[in-house]
Amino acid sequence: MGDTITIKRPDGEEVAGYCASAGDNAPGMVVIQEWWGVNDQIRGVADKLAGLGYTSVVPDLYRGKVTVEAEEASHLMQNLDFANANTDVCSAVEQLKQSCPKVGVIGFCMGGALTVLAAVYSKADAACCWYGVPPPEAADTTTIPMPFQGHFALEDGFFTPDKVDVLEASLKEGNVTHEIYRYQAQHAFGNETGAAYNADAANLAWERSTEFLAKYLR
Repeated sequence: MGDTITIKRPDGEEVAGYCASAGDNAPGMVVIQEWWGVNDQIRGVADKLAGLGYTSVVPDLYRGKVTVEAEEASHLMQNLDFANANTDVCSAVEQLKQSCPKVGVIGFCMGGALTVLAAVYSKADAACCWYGVPPPEAADTTTIPMPFQGHFALEDGFFTPDKVDVLEASLKEGNVTHEIYRYQAQHAFGNETGAAYNADAANLAWERSTEFLAKYLR
């Protein structure tokens, strides 16, 4: 459905990306990958958002690397320079801003943590995070200037509930416009190709996400 595009960074580096267009003057979305890379599943998220009327771009943070093995995915994520990846995301936001009236960011797992960074550092208009939290020292989340929505799993062993509590307290401290939802589910409950997929939680989270995005991007 989509096309390969080039995202241009301020430092001159070019990053490949997947783009699913929703036509002229549509709002934009930057979709941030899980630790697996830019695979069919995450491209499917962009396609889904395009079907809902958002031109969606997935920047290739791993520069072409994709895996189905958790051990390799963990290795790829640990070797990722998150500051550099944040520049990729912010650059994708800036590029979409050239043709889209408003732009949001949505990310999952590792991409969820990067969504929080994008909420702090990018010029997006809204941020929607699915089960990912960066270390508190990575960004001052009290300064988030845009509406923020988060979806988290109560049985998450990676991004544990106590980390979500710290994030929520920070958002409250900063008077950030935010919504935080918790689900009786495991990490990555929204990935329909994974063992932890929870249809009820995923469907409810998508319903809430699409309402949130429509409210702030349309």
